[in-house]
Amino acid sequence: MLIIVTIMAKVTTTVMDTSTEILTVIDPRCSDCLLRTYQRLFGKFNTTVTEQQDFLMFFKELIRVGDHKTTPEIQRELSLAFSSISGVVDLFAEEKAESNRVALELYSEWKPKVTASANPFKLALRLSIAGNIMDYGASNSFDIHHTIEYVNSAGFAIDHTDLLEEAISRAKKILYLGDNAGEIVLDKLFLETIGHPDVTFAVRGGIALNDATIQDAEAIGMEAVAIVISNGFDAPSTVLAECSAEFLTIYHAADLIISKGQGNLEGLIDENDPRIFFLLMVKCELMAEKLSVEKGSFVVYNQTIAPWV
Repeated sequence: MLIIVTIMAKVTTTVMDTSTEILTVIDPRCSDCLLRTYQRLFGKFNTTVTEQQDFLMFFKELIRVGDHKTTPEIQRELSLAFSSISGVVDLFAEEKAESNRVALELYSEWKPKVTASANPFKLALRLSIAGNIMDYGASNSFDIHHTIEYVNSAGFAIDHTDLLEEAISRAKKILYLGDNAGEIVLDKLFLETIGHPDVTFAVRGGIALNDATIQDAEAIGMEAVAIVISNGFDAPSTVLAECSAEFLTIYHAADLIISKGQGNLEGLIDENDPRIFFLLMVKCELMAEKLSVEKGSFVVYNQTIAPWV
């Protein structure tokens, strides 16, 4: 239990009564969502009552102290603690492999449809956003086939697609921030459709829920369309203060940054960077409120809403 002891030393070693009201510094909806993720994992890995109690004690203290800037950073420490208690290093290994397998089948099905489409760019973009549903951190079940059907007919709550297409045509260097395993296969299809000569695709720096790592990118052949790098940090987000020097060099040199998923949105939205386009399905009420859209909406969002210069 070395990892959890080390982590708990950062916060406090106080043992809290489970009946004590927790004063949180993050939105209660975030803490509730985080807790549901690990309650599902209790059942998945048949954790003992003692293991559950140990984790919940850590969870409550971490939420109470809350010395982190983003929910994804808190998620990272919770995952490390759960792995330490349960002895399971990669909590979503099977789900990631299955997501990549399913998405590769979808790729084979949709690649010719995109090529034959009247507007390959917009169809590939919609498929990429549909792939964002493949998120085991947010839910333990989803229907990617239904989501594809829905996203292909739905209006976007925020739709800066035309601005994105113009930005891609002007950009010399593109940085694409990946999100979930499986989803990245549809990102690959989008990048093939774009056909840009200088794209770097960034994945997580280590195991982070079911987010894509270097191994996932290699498994689906991402290197055929982009240079693949790690961002250097194992949180389900892009936390610039923790990212590697290699990643930051590429980040700052990019003319255009395409950010996939809600985790990357949480990490970067306060940067107010005109280079960033956020592509995602909005999965929680808090982010829906922040973007002034409905939960479940699809979004292509640039904060500047200004001509690309």
